Amino acid sequence: MTDSLLWLIAALAVLTYATRFGGYIILSRFKNIHPRVEAALDAVPAAVIAAIVAPSVILSGAPEIIAAVFAVALSYRFSMLGVVAASTLLVALLRLVI
Repeated sequence: MTDSLLWLIAALAVLTYATRFGGYIILSRFKNIHPRVEAALDAVPAAVIAAIVAPSVILSGAPEIIAAVFAVALSYRFSMLGVVAASTLLVALLRLVI
């Protein structure tokens, strides 16, 4: 790795921490959070995962599409961590088979 790449990684890590810490500081100043704001914040993790996974599903082949459909089906019954773990395992197995 080059020095510039290490500096870039460090800078992005600092910025990520700063935004998370800043959000915590801002929200800690409020005694009560409006239910709409809370609902929007609860939706952020799913939106981030969808934004990361969607390009891979669209641009890849059958294993990723099958695993994505599997993940959607599991998401109605299980937690996000379980869905991500099961879908990751499924796509790895499908890549070996297909």
